[in-house]
Amino acid sequence: MNLRATVAYDGTDFHGFQRQPGLRTVQGVLEECLSGLAGRPVGIAGAGRTDAGVHARAQVITFEWSGPMPWSRLKRVLFHRLPGDVVVSEIEPAPPHFHARFSAVGKCYRYTVDRGAFPDVFSRRYALHEPRPLDLSAMAAGARELTGTHDYTSFCSSGTPAEDKVRTVHAIRLAEESPLVHLYVFGNGFLYQMVRILVGTLLEVGLGKRAPSSLRDVLEARDRRAAGITVPAKGLTLWEVYYAQADLNRALERFS
Repeated sequence: MNLRATVAYDGTDFHGFQRQPGLRTVQGVLEECLSGLAGRPVGIAGAGRTDAGVHARAQVITFEWSGPMPWSRLKRVLFHRLPGDVVVSEIEPAPPHFHARFSAVGKCYRYTVDRGAFPDVFSRRYALHEPRPLDLSAMAAGARELTGTHDYTSFCSSGTPAEDKVRTVHAIRLAEESPLVHLYVFGNGFLYQMVRILVGTLLEVGLGKRAPSSLRDVLEARDRRAAGITVPAKGLTLWEVYYAQADLNRALERFS
């Protein structure tokens, strides 16, 4: 049986999602727990391979289940067996062809910036502290320059394995929740560290270091050195994954 599950995790103490020998990863923790329950190896696929320190609110995973335990009991048992920084909130059967990553039509990542004069001790693991004044209108204008279908070579790490750097960013929305500001980035897929570099470049616009219109030149440069800083992983969360175009459209409407 092909199962689909929704997973949330605090990425602070993980070396990313993807399994790595000798390191604590989200995939490794989940597979170890599921394999123990099934009495055989169970491999999972995730919608996004979040980096070390990146969090997830609604990561989606798929896995094949033929263990002795009914799938309907898995959610409750996993709640008691998984560590406190990983929670599986939903499990349901999926069509045989459904795949967490390849069936997705879009994703949303959220990056959070704490604009308080002093950092909030309770959000320090989930937000970048930036006490300097930010021009949010300029950032929103810059965000519009970065949306569309483009070659995002300037906005990915030089270590990215993908040869094709063309992606579609549907929208970048700013939402204030004083003293926090959230940047929601919607796209059909993202390159290695792409969202963190997009946010770092927009912060430079907000600080007056770049003009919003200059971001068109950054895109056209296709050179990582043309873009801004890579902001820390701790402010980034995989927010939602969409498997129907209508769901993605509704999400975009909520932030319009």
